[in-house]
Amino acid sequence: MLSAFDSPVTRLLDRLGIAYRPIEIPLTPDRKPVRTLEEWIAAQGGDPGCIVRSLVFRTGAGEFVLLALAGGGRVDWGRLRKYLGERRLTLAEPQDVLAATGFPIGAVPPLALPQSVRVLVDEGVFARAQAVIGSGVLGWALELAGADLRRALAEAEVGSFVQA
Repeated sequence: MLSAFDSPVTRLLDRLGIAYRPIEIPLTPDRKPVRTLEEWIAAQGGDPGCIVRSLVFRTGAGEFVLLALAGGGRVDWGRLRKYLGERRLTLAEPQDVLAATGFPIGAVPPLALPQSVRVLVDEGVFARAQAVIGSGVLGWALELAGADLRRALAEAEVGSFVQA
């Protein structure tokens, strides 16, 4: 499905034949996405649990790992460190997120990333029929079927990375 904008994410989804719906997200006057996307989606009648957040971490070795998690899920740091075999793991700084992924915070998708970024997906991401992901463009998100997101993330590592 062609959208009103073009990004590496929409091009990848188009190549895979995956349908998506662009969602315009209001920006604050300083061009930042609304503070709580979950609240905004809920106010529009949507399910905030379908939002897929993409968090970027920096390992002790300086490598970058993206973790996709659903809705209000909270990272289980111990489980994530153990899975990665890392003692030191921090959230990446905004400038590092942009440099590593090519996307600004607030628009980072869980796909269409450089090969140097390791992608992990919490299994809860695939629990809903629909998913809303970053589009790669500030002010826009993409809604797609959960099964299609799973297909697009076929090469990602899937596990349990959130607190119970």
